[in-house]
Amino acid sequence: IDATKGVEVGTEMVWAEIRKHHIPAVLFINKMDKENINYENLLEDIRQKLGKRAVPFTYPIGRKEDFEGFVNVVEMKARIYDGEKCVDAEIWEEKMPKVNALREMIMESVAETSEELLDKYLGGEEISLDEVKGALHNSIINGELTPVLVGSSLKNIGMETMLKMLIDFSPSPDELKELEATNLQTSQKVSIKTVSEAPFSGFIFKVMVDPFIGTLSFIKINSGTLKNGDEVYHSGSDSVIKINGLMTLLGKDQIPVEKANAGDIVVLTKVEQFRTDDTISDPKNRIVFDKVPMPTPVIYKAIIPHNEKDEDKISMALTKLNIEDPTFDIQRNKETGQLLIGGYGLSHIGYIVERMKNMYKVGIDYEDQKIVYRETIKRKGEGEGKHKKQSGGAGQFGHVYIRFEPTEQDFEFGSEVVGGAVPKGYFPAVEKGLLKSFEKGPLAGFPVIKVKATLFDGSYHDVDSNEISFVLAADLAWKAALEKVQPTILEPILKLTIKVKEAYVGDVMGDMNKRRGRILGMDQQDGYTIITAEAPEAEVVSYSIDLKA
Repeated sequence: IDATKGVEVGTEMVWAEIRKHHIPAVLFINKMDKENINYENLLEDIRQKLGKRAVPFTYPIGRKEDFEGFVNVVEMKARIYDGEKCVDAEIWEEKMPKVNALREMIMESVAETSEELLDKYLGGEEISLDEVKGALHNSIINGELTPVLVGSSLKNIGMETMLKMLIDFSPSPDELKELEATNLQTSQKVSIKTVSEAPFSGFIFKVMVDPFIGTLSFIKINSGTLKNGDEVYHSGSDSVIKINGLMTLLGKDQIPVEKANAGDIVVLTKVEQFRTDDTISDPKNRIVFDKVPMPTPVIYKAIIPHNEKDEDKISMALTKLNIEDPTFDIQRNKETGQLLIGGYGLSHIGYIVERMKNMYKVGIDYEDQKIVYRETIKRKGEGEGKHKKQSGGAGQFGHVYIRFEPTEQDFEFGSEVVGGAVPKGYFPAVEKGLLKSFEKGPLAGFPVIKVKATLFDGSYHDVDSNEISFVLAADLAWKAALEKVQPTILEPILKLTIKVKEAYVGDVMGDMNKRRGRILGMDQQDGYTIITAEAPEAEVVSYSIDLKA
């Protein structure tokens, strides 16, 4: 949490997700060294927006208004910044009343975890530091407590304490809840416990494509152990693969490892078959974990190469980047001819464009996507089409009467011809002629949809009539009917679900009206209002960005 901003919308969204999946968490307030920070107000903001279970495990201290360090309330030690690093110090006398009050709050939480500790607490007995840590560890795992820590990552204040507390209070791998997988031999659901004694299973949660090293696959080991030389079953390619080159990463440094245990995160290089969301497991115990559901892109941009030579490079670069980041979408719009990339926002698309420039040396820009409209008709009307051409020898002759009317289907074709005025063999030619005419509408050249055409009369010539004559006659009948059928343009309408805080509902609804939108309904959920609306696509192309603003 940024101390200068407090709990932001993004924090609340991540917090809701953490709570939904019952994941233990620690809240770290960063940038405490900035001016005019009111810690008490921050704490109140956290408790109001993220729940009353937030308890300060560290408390900021300074002689005046400055942030000079903090007290580790669990161990009752002060850590003061000496200009370079944090050093242990005595807690200043004037800060003791506040620190003791916070310590008392923590001890009450500890006492509530068991009968034995409650008896000790009420009897005035000393509860040892190990007992305190053990009780807090259990409370945090169960979601009964959330530690609040303070510091400044830039100056390295509070970072060491935070890492130590993560070791003391976070769940170890074998304390994690069991994972669910599918046994491929029996097709049954099985529970996987994160322990090294179980058969091996791992989940590939990220793949990076480095132009120099090749493919880097990040693997979370969900059970068992993995060693160099082991053979594993790969769910993606349905094959057994030998493991070599096991390592862990520390920043850019690659550290080779011989063996990895349950709960570890390791990296494998140069295994081209691996993809994000794949499972690897013991060949004798083949399982597969469910894939992570990905949200769909909310904004699309058309990309244009700086020069034509880069056209071929673009698809190669996008394919490789898509292996690395399957959350963005690549589409070719046949109607507009644009190549589109879709992401979660402009920064996501900007990142992809930057990666293409830096890694694959492809220069591209992006622009707004063109909206694809449709055309249709509003009224019923008839048209006559007569195609007649004489040029010595066999000529061309086709003659049709067609009725056009609106329909719910994209295109319907029927016939009511009696007495063989137009032979049945020419019906497909009439239909073909109409479909060709409907590819480009009369108003703006967009495809024509939702039209029913009925061939009801016409004539033919024994010698001169042929397929092409009736194709051209159908087109003439369509053009003749245009003044009667009242052609119109159809606009693509999107259905939107907007999750917003109560305070912003009025603004969002007012803005939606300006965009020619229509509110369909509203629901309440977890302190948010869910607005369902419909709006023209042209008005909401960048709506997710506008909404954030």
